[in-house]
Amino acid sequence: MKAEFVGFAAVVVIGACGPHSVDLGGEPAGGSTGHGASGGTGDAMNGGTGDATRGGSGGAMSVGGSSNGEGGTVGGRGSHVGGTGAQGGSTGGGPAVVCGDGVLEGDEVCDDGNTLSGDGCNATCSDGDAGYSCAPGLGCIAICGDGILAGDELCDDGNRIDDDGCPNDCGHDYGIDCKGPLRAPAAPAAGEPQGPCDIYAADGGPCVAAHSTARALYATYDGPLYQVKDESGATLDISVVTPGGLADSAAQDSFCGSRTCTIAIIYDQSGHGNHLTTAPGGMAKNTPDNEAAASAVSATFAGQKVYGVHVVPGVAYRNNAACDTATGDAAETEYAVVGGTFYNNGCCFDYGNMERGNRDDGEGAAEAIYFGATTIWGRGDGAGPWVMGDLENGLWAGSFSPNPSNKSLSFRYVTAMLKGDAPGTNHWAIKTGDAQAGPLTTPFDGQRPSARYNPMRKQGAIGLGTAGDNSTNGQGDFFEGVMTTHYSSDAADDAVQANIASVYGAP
Repeated sequence: MKAEFVGFAAVVVIGACGPHSVDLGGEPAGGSTGHGASGGTGDAMNGGTGDATRGGSGGAMSVGGSSNGEGGTVGGRGSHVGGTGAQGGSTGGGPAVVCGDGVLEGDEVCDDGNTLSGDGCNATCSDGDAGYSCAPGLGCIAICGDGILAGDELCDDGNRIDDDGCPNDCGHDYGIDCKGPLRAPAAPAAGEPQGPCDIYAADGGPCVAAHSTARALYATYDGPLYQVKDESGATLDISVVTPGGLADSAAQDSFCGSRTCTIAIIYDQSGHGNHLTTAPGGMAKNTPDNEAAASAVSATFAGQKVYGVHVVPGVAYRNNAACDTATGDAAETEYAVVGGTFYNNGCCFDYGNMERGNRDDGEGAAEAIYFGATTIWGRGDGAGPWVMGDLENGLWAGSFSPNPSNKSLSFRYVTAMLKGDAPGTNHWAIKTGDAQAGPLTTPFDGQRPSARYNPMRKQGAIGLGTAGDNSTNGQGDFFEGVMTTHYSSDAADDAVQANIASVYGAP
């Protein structure tokens, strides 16, 4: 896509530049020969004609010769017009550099044949897009270790360290180092109250992830729930007030004061080390996500204030190196307690199992709880919000849409549960409930939506506030959630719901 000017049009261009002398490839006067060995002789108005590889000579008007081939289209050595050898010229000032024509010229750093952003070379051909490094003549490559998923990277966790879920070349590394000792909290004494994870452990499916900024999810847990960070980068772990109890929000208030604090880490109470930190870039959003404001949402349970995780678009947490989570078609049970009044129809306010590479790896690659009113894929009854399953390439209210049994919810706090059954069963279920009172209901219990989801191909990463491909347009308030590798019994689910209501429904 090069411009070539001959005849009168060429004279107009030169005239606009003023009368001062310019080297136009051949000599500036007469019909003398330019550097191109095959260049022809110019007349008083136009340069001579060159062959396919050589530019023509300049004419009396100092206009370089045109060409029968590519050679006469680009300005030559020491000039902007006319030519030397294979780059013989055609017009005064030479053709304009065209970004997006696939030809590297002028001061372009890269030119990939388009003016799109996000594919390596930026829209002006002046530099690489975020996550890429470009050099003239060498093209653009993704930068491994910058925390931005780009190019052919399958992961990018912000470093070049092996054995942390993403290898030092940013390819898939599912050989995650989970050799550390398991430090699950001790079970409560016989007859003592149980937490949700104690209940599931007794049911044969101990938690492999347990996250909450509001309370302990084991009766004996007495460690940190989450970490806050202030504007200076100083941090403080927020623990429970008493073992098995609620979060020490007073410690957060004292530490943060009038300063802005964010939630830097949501600790895993299960002992598997599956802590959540901000999500790295992914397919849908290739830049890292943000931390939640630490005091943006609060609640009072049993007379004590606690804080939740306030997810707005762009806020998300992830652990792509999660250990011991369900993969493939393996069974799992997940639940989350979320605020029932803060949601939208964006994709996707999720919690649960998703891809390790922050990419959409197709149907069945994820199995996460979704809460909101999105209708792009499936929907329940009414206008929403609903609890649905994000199984990748679909938010499902059941195996069909709309599912009239999956009712719109209006609870202040919602218990959202998603369950995938044992391998080969092609069976999953959704349960919902008022987190402050009453039993669970089962809006769906049946087969997977289609053969594309059977068998499942879960990858075992853990995400909060984001979909598997790092879509972060959803919003919601998260207070707690767990994951197991067991299809729990109805009795265990009911006991967990009763425990939740005993806390969230306490005056």
